[in-house]
Amino acid sequence: MNFELLHTDPGSSARAGLISTDHGTIETPIFMPVGTVGSVKGVFHRDLADEAGAQIILGNT
Repeated sequence: MNFELLHTDPGSSARAGLISTDHGTIETPIFMPVGTVGSVKGVFHRDLADEAGAQIILGNT
């Protein structure tokens, strides 16, 4: 996994970048649903991608 910093805001701590993993690249900042206790199990992948714009899901197992 690698993080590439693309832009920082001089007036705050905000930053934008890319997270590269073996599975693909994720643009940051990003909305990341957390699948705790199966909360994301009942949601279709296409709904998370198309409607929520999620590029990554954190799944606690």
